[in-house]
Amino acid sequence: MRQLLSFLISSLFFCLQVFAADYHEQLVLRPLPLSALLASFNFRSNTSLAAFEAHNFRFFPRSLGQILQHAGTRELHLRFSLGRWDAESWGARPWDGTREGGTGVELWAWLEAETDQEADQKWLTLTNALSGLFCASLNFIDGTRTTRPVMSFRPEGDHPNSTAADMHLLYGVLPREVVCTENLTPFLKLLPCKGKAGIATLLDGHKLFDSSWQSMAIDVRPICPEGGECVLEMEQTIDMVLDIDRSKRPRDNPIPRPPPAHELKCDTSKPYHAEDTCFPADYSANQDWTLSQIFGRAMRGTCPLADASVPPVCLQVPNSRKVYIAGDAREDKNKDGLSRCFQVEPEAQFEIVLPQIEKEGENAQAQAAELLSPETPSLYAERSFTGHGQERGGVQTILTNPSPDTEVEFIYMESLPWFMRIYLHTIEARIDGASGKHDSLIQEVYYRPALDRARGTQLELRMRVPAASTVFLTYDFEKSILRYTEYPPDANRGFDVAAAVITILNPDSAPSTSSLASRARFATSNLRTTSLLLSLPTPDFSMPYNVIIFTSTAIALAFGGMFNILMRRFVAADEGPELSLASLKAKLRAMLGKLSAKRGKASVGKVS
Repeated sequence: MRQLLSFLISSLFFCLQVFAADYHEQLVLRPLPLSALLASFNFRSNTSLAAFEAHNFRFFPRSLGQILQHAGTRELHLRFSLGRWDAESWGARPWDGTREGGTGVELWAWLEAETDQEADQKWLTLTNALSGLFCASLNFIDGTRTTRPVMSFRPEGDHPNSTAADMHLLYGVLPREVVCTENLTPFLKLLPCKGKAGIATLLDGHKLFDSSWQSMAIDVRPICPEGGECVLEMEQTIDMVLDIDRSKRPRDNPIPRPPPAHELKCDTSKPYHAEDTCFPADYSANQDWTLSQIFGRAMRGTCPLADASVPPVCLQVPNSRKVYIAGDAREDKNKDGLSRCFQVEPEAQFEIVLPQIEKEGENAQAQAAELLSPETPSLYAERSFTGHGQERGGVQTILTNPSPDTEVEFIYMESLPWFMRIYLHTIEARIDGASGKHDSLIQEVYYRPALDRARGTQLELRMRVPAASTVFLTYDFEKSILRYTEYPPDANRGFDVAAAVITILNPDSAPSTSSLASRARFATSNLRTTSLLLSLPTPDFSMPYNVIIFTSTAIALAFGGMFNILMRRFVAADEGPELSLASLKAKLRAMLGKLSAKRGKASVGKVS
């Protein structure tokens, strides 16, 4: 009996180890300039394709798995984003921008279908089901907000050639969607520990949506390692940039107040620095914070289902900087000298304390210089409207290559609403400082015109930007006049235009016309521009009220006159009763007699 019990215990321990290898989670903290902190939460779970097709769900959420099976989805990517990533101050985007979306909600997926009509029907099923699962307005992604990218997106999973032939890529975006706590709650419910243990306990809606920039991503893709079994991988990612000073405010008294003079962080290297003059220090070495101050609580242990070999928390600061930890944890410094990770016990209350470094001495300035060098992105992008008036306008995108010796090649995609009718012949790309346009900058163009109230405009450009150059991409468009029922309640605010998607290609990447199988698994980086606010010709919505009042008055006058004509009886003067002064006097005497009779009866009643 003891041998059987020991065998069962050892088998259970082995199974837990095997299952734990199918799920891991990690939090990476990276200080940024201007008193900012980047927190990247990553949750990854795997399940074999055989178990997924047999409806055996362990770490993979059943609610999402059944939706993918019913809609025939082979690969799924969903994004919820708010704010703007400041590339000039914060540097390159986390995950090379592959886990980032434009403002609002983005969704793209590869669906298995034989015809385009079948793919559209499955896309409708997928958007409606995800809308209910994530409490979002994904059901509003109709034909006018859906495109079929040709060059921009590449599958991240491994798809066999037999399946890739029937796969359809569809992309939809809702730039006006407001991301809030209602979207975070179902996101946490997809995790194995449901946010009750591990790094997910640090996710608080007040802190997340008070950040300067945040993005939530869900990626589902098949992975087939060489010589191994194919698995279905789901990766959930939350990235946020927290303002340290704002996050450290107490929740019961969040009103900002100016700090005392002795608490100001000043740059003492300025020649005009004095007791009454302070230039704020803009490097992150002056940061001092704790985990509970930033997220409002300490970390509650680790998820028991997670892989124990993956450290749950990592901090990217130089090894020369002091970091204190509280709780049963172990610190492991990486060999690169710029980061360290922490192994936490399952039931421990984990806390990180990052003290303020010494401001005086050469060593302190050297530490600040190490923290001040964010990675330079491959490309800077800015987009804005040009022109004036309510009839026509223009779009200008400024693309800057900061590299002094490397050319950048990328794919620029815009998904525009149908009421923005662009003039394709006005597309022009020119280098700043050079006269005339340069046709060699735009190498390939894919344009799908819009149909009124049926589909939007799709524009994809394969471009290149020479080293140390700035390229201006411009085009003109015409504004359509909508029906008055198509305007939103706040019509004068404007209409949101989705962000442009830029996919940066590596020099060894495959051409855009290759098959899905050959294009898969090529490393690329992405970035999004900011969304735009388009002002359309807006009617005066007070006019219907004026029209109603005027119409009602006219109808009342016409109806009243007609009613009098039809119902009133007209007689001649000689046919009516004779009216004379004597008859009027007689009527007056009769009325006075009646009044006197009533008074007499009243007085008799009182005497009796």
